Amino acid sequence: MKKNVRYSLLALAFMAMSLNIAHSQSKADWKGGVPEGCTSITAGKDATADGSVITSHTDDSHRTRSWMAIEPARDHQEGATVPMYKRMNDSTKAMPAYKHVRIGEIPQVDHTYKYLNTAYPSMNEHQLAIGESTFGGRDELQSDEGLIDCQRLCQLLLERATTAREAIRLAGRLTKEYGWNDYGECLTIADEEEVWHFEIVGPGKGKVGSIWAAQRVPDGHVSVNANASRIRQIDLDDPDHFMASENIFKVAKERGWWDEDEGPFEFCYAYAPGSRKSIASRRREWRSLDLLAPSLDLSPTSENYPFSVKPDKPVTLNDVVRVFKDYYQGTPYDMRRNTTVENEEGEEVISPLANPFMPYDQLAIEDVSGSWYQVNEETGDIRFLGERTIARWYTMYGTIIQCRSWLPDEIGGVVWLAQDNIASSIYIPVYAGTNKLPDSYSTPGRTNGYTRESAWWAFNRLGTLAAQRWGDMHKDIDKVWIPWQKEVFEKQEEVDQKARQLYRDDPQKAGEYLTRHTNKWAEKVVEKAWDLGDMLWTKYDEKF
Repeated sequence: MKKNVRYSLLALAFMAMSLNIAHSQSKADWKGGVPEGCTSITAGKDATADGSVITSHTDDSHRTRSWMAIEPARDHQEGATVPMYKRMNDSTKAMPAYKHVRIGEIPQVDHTYKYLNTAYPSMNEHQLAIGESTFGGRDELQSDEGLIDCQRLCQLLLERATTAREAIRLAGRLTKEYGWNDYGECLTIADEEEVWHFEIVGPGKGKVGSIWAAQRVPDGHVSVNANASRIRQIDLDDPDHFMASENIFKVAKERGWWDEDEGPFEFCYAYAPGSRKSIASRRREWRSLDLLAPSLDLSPTSENYPFSVKPDKPVTLNDVVRVFKDYYQGTPYDMRRNTTVENEEGEEVISPLANPFMPYDQLAIEDVSGSWYQVNEETGDIRFLGERTIARWYTMYGTIIQCRSWLPDEIGGVVWLAQDNIASSIYIPVYAGTNKLPDSYSTPGRTNGYTRESAWWAFNRLGTLAAQRWGDMHKDIDKVWIPWQKEVFEKQEEVDQKARQLYRDDPQKAGEYLTRHTNKWAEKVVEKAWDLGDMLWTKYDEKF
């Protein structure tokens, strides 16, 4: 690394360190000065094979909670309030976690909707669905005066809104009145007709409010957010595709972040310019769009990609799963590419011990190269982190959410839910009409450490084991999960039809049927994940 580059990086590191001293909001999941957790892929209804609108999310943080549950619809008394919390590091538990410190409350509404309460609440009974990805933004925008953070905003929107546009307008009103206290976030908000990317940052130190923009993904397109702001120019004369806060231009001008004489306003460069420099983000953007639209021949080294693109063919659930399982295999960015051995035929091949999911400390030992790095804030030393792949070992859970207009909400909304590393996991269907998940899904996995009572631990153990001899072990996992995934996807239409028949006579019976279906698959995959882990440990004893 050239000296002048090192010194410039050092200056940036000290700047970030000095700014972070006053912040109570956690950056525990950030690397190299930018967030590294969460990828969301979206698709409009004309871009998918069956007409679904899709949003999605990988919660790439083992600090977030591993438990999940269905929160029922509720009626509330007049004068009721909703507690607001700030997320902070918690080192008192058996494993690194977050604690949520109560900082205030806001008024409750008369009625709140049922929703799936994942760490970032994901879908409600009306097929309103949310994915998430943090992009950070300018440090000086984050304000501790606000009451609402990202997880609370997801909850409030799912409890109170029924459509994507309603949710965006509600997010604007709530954060304007009560204040956004988080860093920059992208929420990918979908309903059965359309999907939007909603990007929000704070109003500035000591202020209450927010700054935000939203852009709709065209019905025939797919898009992605991977920890970088992606909204550029906005046209508020086109409300069918753009929305924004009333202060969006004013703050940028006042702070000197945009001079209209020098060019058009671009949200990402005004409010989160550093995020566009992140290789960890841009590589995932490229790979996601390239896998779905390879004919575009997008460059893997570009700073910007189109906000959305038309896929080469209608996107299926399997296509989205394929993207989320990706670790750049077959590309120059596959971190296994230099870990080779000679096979029995004398050919040089990737070693079965080559691991795309190595902990950062192992990268230097194995001499794994990559273009992602972190600067030590005290010494200025550069630590290379390999490549930030889409599939990650520290994913807590993943969702692919379908919203379908031709079915009743209870049947049309489906959260396909996977646990831990998506590359060694499987998605199960959680319908909007599902009323309960198995106990193992609502059992905390990290608070007290390892437990066989937790669904998450079944998959975390499996993924951790498989990574030790990935070249062989992932094949054993694929032999089970691939046909099971095919089976549950192919049975979806049959399940939909059965539920629809029941729904015509009694919606409650349809909900009971969908709950049984969800729980059958949930229990089946958890039991098998434990069995697969035992099998790998036995089969590959002394080989890893």
